[in-house]
Amino acid sequence: MKTIRTILATLACLIAGSAFANGTIIQLSGTLSVKRADGSTRILSMKSEVIPGDTLETQKDSYAQIKFKDGATITLKPSTQFTVAAYTFVEARPQEDNAVFSLLKGGIRAVSGLISKRGDQDAYKMNTTTATIGIRGTIFDVDDCKTGRCKKEGGEDDSQEPGVYVSVRDGEVLVANGAGSLSLSAGQFGFIAAANLMPKLLPGDPGLGSIPQASLVETVTSGGKNRGVCD
Repeated sequence: MKTIRTILATLACLIAGSAFANGTIIQLSGTLSVKRADGSTRILSMKSEVIPGDTLETQKDSYAQIKFKDGATITLKPSTQFTVAAYTFVEARPQEDNAVFSLLKGGIRAVSGLISKRGDQDAYKMNTTTATIGIRGTIFDVDDCKTGRCKKEGGEDDSQEPGVYVSVRDGEVLVANGAGSLSLSAGQFGFIAAANLMPKLLPGDPGLGSIPQASLVETVTSGGKNRGVCD
């Protein structure tokens, strides 16, 4: 009976996941955990599903990459907390597009998908502790050096001013808070010290954008079983 109950629970998870999942873990090196909206927590593995309300957390020296239904990817750097606050994508209904993410601490690299490129330009938002980032089809990094320590590409602890750093690799982003807004294009770098201070353009690369190439990110399979029935 116990075996049957386990099988039924697993099938229920798979059905629910396929109905509501909006993202999938496609690269993972190290440890990635999730706290769900219902308060439950678990360790994730390759091919684990991500749903709205999830807060993902990477441990020290861990990287993870999520691919969303619209083709967008988010790469989480070590010691990062990241929330999928809302996500809606139906290919035939662009008017319903909605992607809202929150970087609570740490850093990410985002590659935008269809949501940022069709219809409503305000359908994609990346919230941080000091500003909200809207995009126009782009690749960009965000590093929160206000709620935690950052590391430069050489591995040294960051001694720069605490705040949120934005680095645009391709396309354009709009960084905005209560004090004003700043448009950043490819090759430009911005800094937001606080939610009540105007975002400012930096003269050069702050050196926080290092991400291992996908080929260098170890693919971790589910050999070390998840701590629960569902991912």
